[in-house]
Amino acid sequence: MTTLRIATRTSPLALWQAEYVADHLQQAHPGLQVELVKQVTKGDRILDVSLSKIGGKGLFIKELEQSLLDRRADIAVHSMKDVPMELEPDFILPVICVRGEPGDAFVSNRFDSLDSLPEGAVVGTSSLRRQAQLLAARPDLKIEFLRGNVGTRLGKLDAGQYDAIILAAAGLERLGLHERIRQKLPYEQCLPACGQGAVGIECRADDSTTRALIQALDDPATHVRLSAERAMNRRLNGGCQVPIAGFTWLDGHELRLEGRIAWPNGEGLIQESATTRISGLDDHASAERMGIEVAEAMLARGADAILRHLDLM
Repeated sequence: MTTLRIATRTSPLALWQAEYVADHLQQAHPGLQVELVKQVTKGDRILDVSLSKIGGKGLFIKELEQSLLDRRADIAVHSMKDVPMELEPDFILPVICVRGEPGDAFVSNRFDSLDSLPEGAVVGTSSLRRQAQLLAARPDLKIEFLRGNVGTRLGKLDAGQYDAIILAAAGLERLGLHERIRQKLPYEQCLPACGQGAVGIECRADDSTTRALIQALDDPATHVRLSAERAMNRRLNGGCQVPIAGFTWLDGHELRLEGRIAWPNGEGLIQESATTRISGLDDHASAERMGIEVAEAMLARGADAILRHLDLM
């Protein structure tokens, strides 16, 4: 293969991710030509309603997957927190790149931290996960809807529509907007989404040539960590449109996972964790078992009631 075609969304952050993958593939395979196949997805076009009401983050990848099926592209590059827990049989996700900053960023022009916000302050986010955890910590806050790409969201903050907004820290850092981060939210206040900060590469399940080509970009440590996080989320039938948080820590052969879920108003916060020993960075089976264990513990404490309620909304 001399030319690899990458399906990508057109937002600045999505293009950064695609170009990151392109650059690293060309470093691994000198002489490889890379072409970006840019697409606007349904999730990009519909900005006036919450993702939870129009099908969730999967709306960001369907058109990219169609370009793979149509042979117009060879791979698709995704933010892992946008990738559904179950892929269609035609696709595989063999590569997860090294994880960037996984946490959330507090962004404000007037206040230095979440704790410094006055009572009743208006905070913008479209994430039920962030909303639930923020309200669990600060039930006095007023959470208001905020969607659009990073630039659009920052523009609304700068126009005075919000006292603060919450964004993924990795996105701001990748776009060179470090100075907009007033505080990286501690995990005690806001645990990240499953997969947050990681970039994944999807290809057709029957395309062994492409799979072998992109394998050089896989980061085994990130991959095994996300196996646990995604297994937990999968057992909970979750996605980015539900208030589920999950994050792993890896210390040698010890893998620890923490999961959280709460009602969107911040009440009834359920938090569970577990630790397992993995035989190596390819021990995805142990990581997934632990993810399921944490999910089962959350379900036993009432997570299923929250999930059933949200499914009916």
